[in-house]
Amino acid sequence: MAENSHSMPAQVPKVWEKVPKRNPTFTGRADLLTALRKSINTVTAVVAQPQALQGLGGVGKTQLAIEYAWQYRAHYDLVWWISADQPVLVPSALAGMAQALGLPPADTTGVEQATQAVLRTLQSGVPFRSWLVIFDNAEEPDYIKDFIPRGPGHVLITSRNSRWSDHEATIQVDVFRREESVGFLKKRLRTSVTESQADLLAEKLGDLPLALEQAAALLARTLMSVEEYVSLLEEQTGRLLSLEKAPTYPQSMTAAWQLSVSQLEDRIPEAVELLRCCAFFGPEPIPRDVFRRGNRVVGARLSRILSDTILLTNALSNLERFALVKVEPSTRTLQVHRLNQALLRDETPEKDRGELRHEVHLLLAGSAPNDPDETSRWPNFEELLAHLEPSGVIECVEPSVRKFALDLVRYLYVRGSYKPAERLLDQYIQRWSEVSGAQHSDVLVARIHLGNIYRALTFYTRAYEIDSQTLEMMRETLGHEHPETLWATNSYAATLRGRGEFLRAREVDLEALEIYERLFGDEDIRTLRTRNNVAVDYALTSDYPSAQRLLQQIYLYVSGAEGVGRRFLLGVWSTLSRAVRLSDRFQVAADMGEEAYTYGVAQLGDDHPTTLLAAKDYAISLRRAGRLAEALELMRDTHTRLVRLYGDGHADTMAAALGLSNALRAVGELEEALQVAERGLKHYPEVFGDDHPFTHASKINLALLARLKGDPAKALSIDRDALAGLTARVSRDHDYSVTCALNLQNDLAALGDHEEARRVGEENYQRIQTYFTPDHYLSLVCAANLALDLQATGAEEEGKRMLADTVQRLNAALGPEHPEALAVAAGERLNCDFDPPPI
Repeated sequence: MAENSHSMPAQVPKVWEKVPKRNPTFTGRADLLTALRKSINTVTAVVAQPQALQGLGGVGKTQLAIEYAWQYRAHYDLVWWISADQPVLVPSALAGMAQALGLPPADTTGVEQATQAVLRTLQSGVPFRSWLVIFDNAEEPDYIKDFIPRGPGHVLITSRNSRWSDHEATIQVDVFRREESVGFLKKRLRTSVTESQADLLAEKLGDLPLALEQAAALLARTLMSVEEYVSLLEEQTGRLLSLEKAPTYPQSMTAAWQLSVSQLEDRIPEAVELLRCCAFFGPEPIPRDVFRRGNRVVGARLSRILSDTILLTNALSNLERFALVKVEPSTRTLQVHRLNQALLRDETPEKDRGELRHEVHLLLAGSAPNDPDETSRWPNFEELLAHLEPSGVIECVEPSVRKFALDLVRYLYVRGSYKPAERLLDQYIQRWSEVSGAQHSDVLVARIHLGNIYRALTFYTRAYEIDSQTLEMMRETLGHEHPETLWATNSYAATLRGRGEFLRAREVDLEALEIYERLFGDEDIRTLRTRNNVAVDYALTSDYPSAQRLLQQIYLYVSGAEGVGRRFLLGVWSTLSRAVRLSDRFQVAADMGEEAYTYGVAQLGDDHPTTLLAAKDYAISLRRAGRLAEALELMRDTHTRLVRLYGDGHADTMAAALGLSNALRAVGELEEALQVAERGLKHYPEVFGDDHPFTHASKINLALLARLKGDPAKALSIDRDALAGLTARVSRDHDYSVTCALNLQNDLAALGDHEEARRVGEENYQRIQTYFTPDHYLSLVCAANLALDLQATGAEEEGKRMLADTVQRLNAALGPEHPEALAVAAGERLNCDFDPPPI
């Protein structure tokens, strides 16, 4: 027999009593039917295992039992359906089987005797061994457990009550999977609904089978459009869901829900009050700890329930028992179906709605962790985030609730979810400005957060506009030394870095650091963050020793301190490894970079923005240390991940593109290196502007590839333009300018103009000796190239002495087997490139 066929089988039960008609639009649930068939056939000795189908009202437990009875009817001699929603009638329903079993009827022996005779006969297996008894809507196990037959046949129970799992084997019946919902609606409504419309309707109805069937019936009968139905559902949930009873269900969605709630209200009114509160959360799972952690901050409506642990436990237990909430012990969450939430909100008076919604705001804020930067707290913030918008937190003016809303945005920021954070902040600023005024402190703090997001998205022009305005307003309203003003100062300095104003950013950060140290001390996290910013400023202005000194101080403290966010620790660690690399200790930097990167993968994940920046720096250090194959593999992977995360036009992706191009060039893949570089370089003017130091410095790589591919004249033109721009923006003595001049010297030599190459090299060497140490990598590169130009212009002995000394120094610094040490020993020129650092 084809068990999914709706046609009658060759063999039918000898007794077939009161089984409802099957639903001709029944769809899906094949996995549940298979699991049910397997479970119901489980035999212990000679007694089959009764099976309960448990789930909230409307998920299709009864329909599943009906479909099982119809699909497998050929396997039974007797099938008997008992409506168990009224326990007092169950004995009579069982007694009604007497005649079918060849027993005296109940009207001659009495109901009690007939019932017991039926149970004994079913257990004996005579006259039928293959029987199926279905108890539909058996809500209380204690009421009917003595009437469940035990024997060779099968028993199937449907119930909302989760306590059946304490008595019998239980299968949880949940809402449809989305593909089942869409399939059902398309089968029911045929061509009148598209795939996208069916998906929308399923989403709004929470995939609840009863609601889907009721909606399909109404749409088919009235020819109402899906869009109109959805609009009415959002505006008048209760009225709409009471319009049409599903053809195969005895009640409308509204009536069934109201019956469940009224039954509980008669017993435990506190449970219903708690349920009404849950209706003003979002439809996602609600952390159980919300009611524990937030119990001291709620208002009068919930304080009596939440302050009494026993009362709260009993209320939640009964809500689960009546399947009004779905409890997930493994995650300690509870969930109310979105339609049931809507029905509850719909029937709640307007005054009470406001009070309950505010109670939820207080619960959310009161249960939130204190520090969104602390990685271990992120799961807690993620659970609460789902309830931010549905609960209407944005409308609340309570200071603690607004702080909670801003902490959630900070959590999104440190997690790397910039776009969702930007969208929320736009809403906060607009709404809070309307309610509290544009210069309210909450609005100004939200503006600082938005500036952070703009910088993270590398929207530097937008960041400058909002940060400069916000800092001015904060100084005016809060004063220069208010903590929030100081934070705004930090943000403004970071934006100056983004604009390429490195010296000005350092000045602002140093001024702020002096105030932080005076007001909060050296070890306050705010002081440490500002000191880290100053270290970044030092690195961007070529003062690598100062950067390294500060970063080492910060790292030694934060690596052993409690409560320091892992993202901040990784940022400091990675920046320190970069400072070490820029101070020419390439292998040490690679070792530090590896430790930082593996820490980021373990603590934040391999796709977190800070981990990816650590990966990029580690790959650069590997290349500088001569480990080219490893560097190329890691940089290629990092670039791919950043493209997936941000696209090509983000500063971090662009920097990784240049890093990948440099790694490809180092292994001789010039054509691909050029393609990758051009792909990244085309975005620099639009992201940073034409005159940004990074825009000028990135041309160094393009010029180098042009020369290596045989066009030194083009390289010379590009390098001259880049050097002029860098000199104007960051001075001729900056690392970037010196690097550009080193390559320009090589361009001249490649064109045969050794006199000019020597002049440029001597000038550059003098600058390097003044502003960098004699053993600095740039100093050694310049000396190696200058030695060749000295020999080419007649100063052969001087050039040979300089070259021999440089080879010795390079061997000591890099090791004699390093590719660049070997190149110099072979009389080759050394080139430099540019790897944009994070700013």
